[in-house]
Amino acid sequence: MADARDAAPERAGAWLLPVTRGALAILPSVVITFSQDHSAALGLTVFGWWAIVAGVVVGALSGRLVADRTARLTFVANGVITAAAGLVALWLAGTPSAGVATFTFTVAVWAAVTGILELFAGIRARGRVAAARDWLAVGGLTAALALAFVLLPLDPVTAVGLFGAYLVVAGVLLVIGGLSLKWAATEPSGSGDAASGSERS
Repeated sequence: MADARDAAPERAGAWLLPVTRGALAILPSVVITFSQDHSAALGLTVFGWWAIVAGVVVGALSGRLVADRTARLTFVANGVITAAAGLVALWLAGTPSAGVATFTFTVAVWAAVTGILELFAGIRARGRVAAARDWLAVGGLTAALALAFVLLPLDPVTAVGLFGAYLVVAGVLLVIGGLSLKWAATEPSGSGDAASGSERS
């Protein structure tokens, strides 16, 4: 998880971004878990609404809370891509082609693009930004979801369930990472903080 000792200067409230991302991921997983309908149309609908809300909220928060310029642009772009994917998914959910192939293809394309971008941000910021480890973990998990949707023969129930499981795992990782950032920022000053301060000067 995030480690403040490796951090470059962070903006106040930076921990809110991963916590918000995590909460937004967990909510639709609850809908999937307690729904008796695990059709591809449901998957497209849940993905669509989640992606629109998460894309807009995360994109806006990233523009304010991510200090690293390249990472900030990356996450804003991810927000735009996610919201656009959500609009496409909602449109597809109302068409006759709303089958498992459509659902898996839509989610796989979104996951591949956003997962790679988040991995790029994490690799570039590793050792300089406290949240970089979380970006690597969630980016890798998202890219793995894309691979699973492309390589595995999935029926609608399994595909929608796998997407729900992804949301749970990603959500928990993000919430823990965000809270660790918050707690680390409130730790008493010590030698590690002094060293970190000297690096920032």
